[in-house]
Amino acid sequence: MKRSPAFCLLAILAFSSAAANTRGTDTQLVKTTVFGKLKDGREVRQFTLTNNRGVTMQAIEYGATIVSLSVPDRKGKIEDVVLGYDSLQGYVDDTSYFGAIVGRYGNRIRRGQFQLDGQRYSLTINDGENHLHGGRIGFNKVLWNGTVLDDPAGPSVQFRYVSKDGEEGYPGTVQIAVTYTLTDQNELRIKYEGTTDKPTILNPTQHSYFNLTGDFTRTILDHTLMIEADAFTPVSKGLIPTGELQKVAGTPLDFRTAVRIGLRIDDADEQLRLGQGYDHNWVLRGNPGQVRKVAELYDPLSGRLMSVLTDQPGLQFYSGNFLNGAAKGKKGIAYQRRSGLCLETQAYPDTPNNPQFPQVTLRPGQVYRQTTIYHFSTR
Repeated sequence: MKRSPAFCLLAILAFSSAAANTRGTDTQLVKTTVFGKLKDGREVRQFTLTNNRGVTMQAIEYGATIVSLSVPDRKGKIEDVVLGYDSLQGYVDDTSYFGAIVGRYGNRIRRGQFQLDGQRYSLTINDGENHLHGGRIGFNKVLWNGTVLDDPAGPSVQFRYVSKDGEEGYPGTVQIAVTYTLTDQNELRIKYEGTTDKPTILNPTQHSYFNLTGDFTRTILDHTLMIEADAFTPVSKGLIPTGELQKVAGTPLDFRTAVRIGLRIDDADEQLRLGQGYDHNWVLRGNPGQVRKVAELYDPLSGRLMSVLTDQPGLQFYSGNFLNGAAKGKKGIAYQRRSGLCLETQAYPDTPNNPQFPQVTLRPGQVYRQTTIYHFSTR
């Protein structure tokens, strides 16, 4: 039987992943435990990655979710800097996408409609009249399969998932792999690979909420943020892009130099009113496809500095405006408004309905690839 290039590539990837699983389930750098069980009895495993400097990252198979990321402050104190839950049930019930991989399409698609090769597709509507983050059962609400990898760069785990043709309305069966690697340079490297058997769209992203203070009772308003972007994609009602690119100069969305997040977040600005704060996509400088530094987040209290590097064209900065205390997180903390922020590397929102934006079409025989790095240091 003749095999397609996509099939052969996936077979090679699967073989490579199996052959690389040499660290076992409990080593110095990677430890595998059971995080919990779903109602149907399936186990959800947790992978704890530890580098040689004592930095740890924990991720679970449910949603390929990062449940903790513990890094040092300027005095060497190591604390968790991502919001989340202490139990599996918290993630099952979650509506805020804490720590998860979201997709197939991260961000919004207007009215859940798009056309591809002359055919119109209707996606699940789950955000007002629009489609958000892959629908009701997106990548964040499914069980991935985790495999420990032997990577010379550091402890590493790969999560794989098969998204079937028609899932949430998307065409094509997509096979996707997301790999987390923790290096001794205190980098969390995230690599994505995906293939399809029919033309489709693919735009996954990582949806961790960061609070660099390590104290989730605090807000992120005193963090400073720099974004390497001269323009953003303005939105209309429902936070759907208008299709324009607007210069950040003279607006509260100007982060070309580091600015305290709370300084202008409540300004009398139409874009901030629509998002109830920051919930916008920035048009990143540099060439899409090339990994480059695109943002810096700094907490003056702890001295923690997080640099964001990516090969993506856009960055969605969301300032946690819709957190309202309803979510009871780690140690029983009620996550209040703006107690965490997201820096999501991705294509622009609603790209399939805006042909002038960098496109996200994936075809049989092609491989979707993305690299994003969160690098931690102190100042």
